[in-house]
Amino acid sequence: MANPQPWWKNAVIYQIYPRSFQDSNGDGIGDLAGIIQRLGYLESLGIDAIWLSPVYRSPQDDNGYDISDYCDIDPMFGTLADMDNLITEAQKHHIRIIMDLVLNHSSDEHRWFQEAKKSRDNPYHDYYVWRDGVEGTPPNKMRATFGGSAWTWVPEVGQYYFHQFSIKQPDLNWDNPALRQELYKAIRFWMDKGVGGFRLDVIDQIAKDPDLGITSNGPMLHAYIRELNANTFGSTDLVTVGEAWGANVQNAPIFSDPRGKEFSMVFQFEHIGLDQIPGKAKWDLAPLQLSALKEVLTKWQVGLHGKGWNSLFWNNHDLPRIVSRWGNDGAYRQESAKMLATLLHGMQGTPYIYQGEELGMTNVAFPTIDDYRDIETLNMYRERTQAGYSEADILRSLHAKSRDNARTPMQWDATTNAGFTDGTPWLQVNPNYTAINAADEVADAGSVFHYYQALIRLRKQYPIFSEGDFTLLFADHPALFAYQRRLGDQVMTVLCNFYEEPLTLPADAVAPLPLDTLLLGNYDTPADAAHFRPYEARIYLNNAE
Repeated sequence: MANPQPWWKNAVIYQIYPRSFQDSNGDGIGDLAGIIQRLGYLESLGIDAIWLSPVYRSPQDDNGYDISDYCDIDPMFGTLADMDNLITEAQKHHIRIIMDLVLNHSSDEHRWFQEAKKSRDNPYHDYYVWRDGVEGTPPNKMRATFGGSAWTWVPEVGQYYFHQFSIKQPDLNWDNPALRQELYKAIRFWMDKGVGGFRLDVIDQIAKDPDLGITSNGPMLHAYIRELNANTFGSTDLVTVGEAWGANVQNAPIFSDPRGKEFSMVFQFEHIGLDQIPGKAKWDLAPLQLSALKEVLTKWQVGLHGKGWNSLFWNNHDLPRIVSRWGNDGAYRQESAKMLATLLHGMQGTPYIYQGEELGMTNVAFPTIDDYRDIETLNMYRERTQAGYSEADILRSLHAKSRDNARTPMQWDATTNAGFTDGTPWLQVNPNYTAINAADEVADAGSVFHYYQALIRLRKQYPIFSEGDFTLLFADHPALFAYQRRLGDQVMTVLCNFYEEPLTLPADAVAPLPLDTLLLGNYDTPADAAHFRPYEARIYLNNAE
């Protein structure tokens, strides 16, 4: 008898950004107890697991992605007992908890780094990446992702330490076997508590070589990942998600080999950079070319089929809201949100829903920089102001791409602060919460929320979603994103009008398609098979001829 599919291949994962999800104690910051309060809502949506952005003890320079203790909970979120309670209560709702692991760097306030900078002879010194130099003259010109040099001088040891992100996030030295064992020990700590898996932040950067300018896909990368697997989750059914900005179709099967020596799946970003000027920063905006999106998504669907496993996502804590980005957050907000969901959830891979995506939450256009909190956003504002960009240009880029677009508090209802907190929220609530909120959408059978429910049910009901192969249809059509999935005698056809303008396909183009049984569509009233209204999306399922 064939081995059953791993549970995560039929699963849908929901990402929670804890400080913005639900506040239980009135301090304006979401917490673990608040998540527990909302487990019933998540169970009703139908999700299988929660990816929890970091809740470890942290100075919060980068909102928890700067960890000062891998085995403790930051007091702003609660206690270890609260975490145990969340894991237990989530299990009662048939939901697993996926921890967000940051293994590329720690906080500079971690005990290891505090020791490391005392002396070159300290045993923890080699837990980090150091280079000799002269103060004021860094070892090379490498830049940090959040701006500025990637090197910071420490006078106590007369050396520079390397940091790919914030100055307060020194990179860990994976070439040190003692450091690796410390990290494996922390992972086993959470495994013993019963978590359902791990998402591994920028994991393709652990084998860096700053002398050569190599930050991702270093020569030792896969050896380190295989050792990590063997020492921790390798023989379990835990889901493991490798975030890899440097992943491509050629190396992604190595990360997500079905034989299970590395990770369950890869979390890659090739499609996400398609609306910026090539070779420029994400802030340098360019219109999305649908042909490019078709090409990239098709490449990943075909390239990983039978060889690896992909994550399907439009949103996360680092990205703007997809309905504002590539949909229409005005007159056709619901239709375009449903269309984008249809396009993604019909593909092979594990879908991810970022909190509020199931409501069609939108970007926020804060009027001044004073309203923003994200470190990357604030650094960008300062650098571009100094470089002579106009205030209007900078704010336009922030309204489109700031990470705070994803971090405004979850919109639960139309009461003060959207039901997120009784206090003052750490980041302002999007003013449109009175029109877009969970209470209204749960009560409305035609809402974006109910559409996501339906998509999740279909994925669990029909194996073709997770197992079928992929063929792009109408590759050259300028507005229609369409594809077929096939599994045995079944064929599923997904048709999405990507834009606001209605479109009509020639009758002879539609006639050969098996369009007899409509599984789901984002308009209530049926339409002629050849005619598509603004942002119209449909899924058909038929037995092949």
